[in-house]
Amino acid sequence: MNNYDQQPRTTVNTEVGLNSFMTKMFGWMAAAVLVSAVTAYLMIPMATQAQGLHGAGLWVPLIVWFILPFVISGQSMKRPTVALIGLFVYAVVTGGVISMYAMVYSVNTMAAAFVSSAAIFVTMAAIGTFTKRDLTKIGTQATGALIGLIVAMVVNMFLRLTLVSLIFSFVAVIIFAILTAWDTQRMQKMYLQYGDQVSTTGLAVNGALQLYLDFVNLFLQLLQIFGIFGGNNR
Repeated sequence: MNNYDQQPRTTVNTEVGLNSFMTKMFGWMAAAVLVSAVTAYLMIPMATQAQGLHGAGLWVPLIVWFILPFVISGQSMKRPTVALIGLFVYAVVTGGVISMYAMVYSVNTMAAAFVSSAAIFVTMAAIGTFTKRDLTKIGTQATGALIGLIVAMVVNMFLRLTLVSLIFSFVAVIIFAILTAWDTQRMQKMYLQYGDQVSTTGLAVNGALQLYLDFVNLFLQLLQIFGIFGGNNR
């Protein structure tokens, strides 16, 4: 009789823990996005004044922007609190980088890209949360496609072909949409498998970082698409 009663109780406890974990992860991710949006808005005037900035003043923030996610991810399981602080520091840095796009795109274009990326993100995150299908294969394929796309984008930086850039942006949106669903499902599985063995706070920070990066990349690619089609480039 006791064994019969124990199974439902264990299932309920697991579901409660998973729901709490997912709420924490998405909450931190959403907070990081909000911090980036506010920072970008406040720094637009400064970015406009620094339009002619070159050298270390330009490259140092960009280098930090690329390196910091690896540092946060590496610290997430060892020092969860430090990693969480790092996530919001990175959100501020990202907001500063995004503010530079105001020199190229209009506020309306940036707002449209933000709303569209939010809609895509919420949809794909919901799919990743509730689907019963294993997304591991398609997620792995999307990761491989992303590596190839990055190489092609670097080559096109020298060629500067607008049509090719547009095609790459559409492909990137599809890739990051898939990665959003996969990362969401992957974090669920990691919690269920390792939640009682590792820091769930660190796991949530790591998941929030991955989803934040998915969102930011969706936004940047949609920004380029809307800028080309809308003709809103400054």
